[in-house]
Amino acid sequence: MSEDNSAAPAENQQEAQIAPILTTPEAKDTASYARPLEARVHHIALDLNVDFEAKRIGGTATLDIDRKPDAKEIVLDDKGLEIESIADGAGQPLQWKVGAADPKLGSPLAVTLGPDTKRLVIKYKSAPDAGALQWLTPEQTAGKKKPYLFSQGQAIENRTWIPTQDSPGIRQTWEATIHVPAGLTAVMSAPKAAEPITQGGESVFSYRMDHSVAPYMIAIGVGDLAFKSLGPRTGVWTEPVMLDRAAKELEDTEKMVEAAEKLYGPYRWGRYDLLVLPPAFPYGGMENPTLTFLTPTFIAGDKSLVSLVAHELAHSWSGNLVTNATWADSWLNEGVTSYFENRIMEALYGPRRARQEAALSFDEIEKAFAEEGRNAPITRLNLPPAQAVPDGGTSGIIYDKGAVFLRTMEKIVGREKWDAYLRSYFDRHAFQPMTSALFLADMRANLVNGDKALEQKLQLDDWVYKPGLPSNVVRPDPAAFAEVDQAVKAFASGGPVPAAFGSWTTAEKMRFLNKLPRKMPTARLEELNRRLKLNEVGNYEVMFSWLDLAIRNRFDPAVPALERFLTTQGRRRFVRPLIETLAEDRQWGRPIAVRIYRVARASYHPITQRDLDKLNLTN
Repeated sequence: MSEDNSAAPAENQQEAQIAPILTTPEAKDTASYARPLEARVHHIALDLNVDFEAKRIGGTATLDIDRKPDAKEIVLDDKGLEIESIADGAGQPLQWKVGAADPKLGSPLAVTLGPDTKRLVIKYKSAPDAGALQWLTPEQTAGKKKPYLFSQGQAIENRTWIPTQDSPGIRQTWEATIHVPAGLTAVMSAPKAAEPITQGGESVFSYRMDHSVAPYMIAIGVGDLAFKSLGPRTGVWTEPVMLDRAAKELEDTEKMVEAAEKLYGPYRWGRYDLLVLPPAFPYGGMENPTLTFLTPTFIAGDKSLVSLVAHELAHSWSGNLVTNATWADSWLNEGVTSYFENRIMEALYGPRRARQEAALSFDEIEKAFAEEGRNAPITRLNLPPAQAVPDGGTSGIIYDKGAVFLRTMEKIVGREKWDAYLRSYFDRHAFQPMTSALFLADMRANLVNGDKALEQKLQLDDWVYKPGLPSNVVRPDPAAFAEVDQAVKAFASGGPVPAAFGSWTTAEKMRFLNKLPRKMPTARLEELNRRLKLNEVGNYEVMFSWLDLAIRNRFDPAVPALERFLTTQGRRRFVRPLIETLAEDRQWGRPIAVRIYRVARASYHPITQRDLDKLNLTN
């Protein structure tokens, strides 16, 4: 029987504090119009109606602000919002103006402040094409009965449905009252503030986040949802028809939280629940506080892909607790989290699996170097201005180079000393923004401690501010995939399909397929497919590796599997590279891409559509 989510434990409730704003030059967020040193938002109260017919969220946003006494205006971020009115806390109208629109950043929303204005009340609606929101028809859901809505705020999409200062360096507490049609459930990335009420054809849900968070972490999901407990403080929400499968795959979640706490300190958010979304969700997961959003593509039936869950959980420390102040330093969120993820996987599933997944991660660094150039500026951790935009880096650097940086630090100073440092880092900077410069300063003050020899060994500035990899990099264990790499070599030289493939781990299957030559004779691909039944694989990661190889060789027998793969899920990490690779092959691949995209586009999230529309496949 489905259970309801319980409120956060009492000890997690604390008096809200206004988070600091960093004042150093590198902390200035060029992806936001806000001027927080003059006037900044510190609390948001939303009272919103969800209108599935109009595809709009609308109502009021009440913003509490902190300002300098002489501040004449406050500047918010707005992308396509339809503003009806803005007043102060006493209901007196305030003058406001929407500035010129930038296609990526949206527009500045400047509100004139009176001498004593401390609160703004904004009446507004989101646009039907708001970039953060995906509206699904009943037919696009697993249950096929009721419509569904979910948001994706990172990096700068929440400005399409919430009028606030949409910058990760401007942390805000928030609360929300959400009105939805009766029969639907609304969940959000915050503890429940009151029991839901249903009357007059609508249900009302209330949430409140007393910890300050980056505004991109405000998230909503509305649909036919059921809940199942996974442990004392963990549980899963999803559509009823998916609940048992999702809960089975996630049954180790409580153990993950315990393992994470043993590594780097207490989990400070109360509950850790997960929302398994419809397949259209564009990311693997999104670390929305107290309610991780997950793609259903992680459900493999054998927990072989739950490193994704470990990653999103680890964000509760690196990313949510301590957050990059600007998107130039997104490695501080993703790279630290990828390292932490691997440590959780080691604690739960053993060193062998952790070593293999670390080796796959290192492969992604090499792939990024091959695509971008080893010495290209984009291979820096702290991204240079041209790439220091939301989603401007490459995952092989932000995630994987970031992770191996921390793995190298651990190797040099020793695990015990490194773990003590990283735990103290999370304690010192909890609920605060962070930059690369401040992170390195913290390492020098609390880890290096004036040890010149250690400073020289660590090569900190080279890791963060230079392209490529420093000479001290810890490379993956060559034994991690020794058997698989030998099988790759044998098959590439004309040998047999590896008989052990069926018993290999997911990581081993991926390594084998990813390391095969990108150009192979059709007969060899036919042999692979026939012996290993690759067109029928149910594991999404293995299927992606196979399809990437197949389309690079114009392997027609894989096209039906490719069509199923691209029309039944919308995870951007899978969809984008496959369609882009097809589109580059103008003779064979592009017609296939056109045919598939015309069918699949409506089911993809606006973020994914925006990426792929650039290929002009619908013309």
